Amino acid sequence: MPLWTEVADRVFVRRYQPLDISVALVLGETGALLVDTRCNPREADEILSDAASFGREITHVVNTHAHYDHTFGNQRFAETAVIFGHHLIPRHFAEFESPRLVEWQANPEAQPQYDWHGVSLTPPTELLESPIDLDIGNRIVRLIPLGPGHTDTDLVIQVPDAGAWIVGDVIEESGPPMYGSGSFPLDWPVQIETLAGMIADSDVVVPGHGAPVDSAFVRAQADLLGTVADGIREAFARAEPVELVAERIAGATALPLDFAEAGVHRGYSLLASGDVSG
Repeated sequence: MPLWTEVADRVFVRRYQPLDISVALVLGETGALLVDTRCNPREADEILSDAASFGREITHVVNTHAHYDHTFGNQRFAETAVIFGHHLIPRHFAEFESPRLVEWQANPEAQPQYDWHGVSLTPPTELLESPIDLDIGNRIVRLIPLGPGHTDTDLVIQVPDAGAWIVGDVIEESGPPMYGSGSFPLDWPVQIETLAGMIADSDVVVPGHGAPVDSAFVRAQADLLGTVADGIREAFARAEPVELVAERIAGATALPLDFAEAGVHRGYSLLASGDVSG
């Protein structure tokens, strides 16, 4: 099993399979803040067991966004911790995560590598529209909801006294950026550019999947996603077919073709509906 790695002062990260998700634990003097809860109650129990050695009760839980691999373990913490998340998570759950959970639970043989049995969709208890500071025991942690990007439920965590950021899937390291359910390909690079403006060169950044990165990596991912967004806008204006545009973007960015195609499909849909910020 992987071990906890201290990436900054009393900020620990442990990478879990499946999906190489980076779970973070921030220690205060009397409590601890957990970031993301994995795919199901059993995986959440594994986090609890692995975190027991720190001798801190998990008093706060934060969901970086609504996707199943970051929230489907929430129920294990509902009675013992306050769970924070973006205020649009309940809407995203209703539109995306709830229907897919119903389908997965009805057809477990379709994804035998996952255990959906017993998952009860549990939204955060504290829904945030603006940044807040949390005291986790003589230590302040800042929660910052973002605008539309990887999803419209993205939220990042800053640990100011440690120079650390935990950013969920707004940044990806062990795989390419994922245009998953409820993504906003045209707005995503803007959110990363805004985030990059807050991150110091010396800060450490924990992505949703993979190893910690630095501010240069964040800026590079903003550039990559900006290239994708520009390509989608220009192609939409010319009414080019999705498949052709996806092939061109994949060639220019080294994104897998299916990832690029998902981004183009979603971008075209948003442009057609006018649901973009700029």
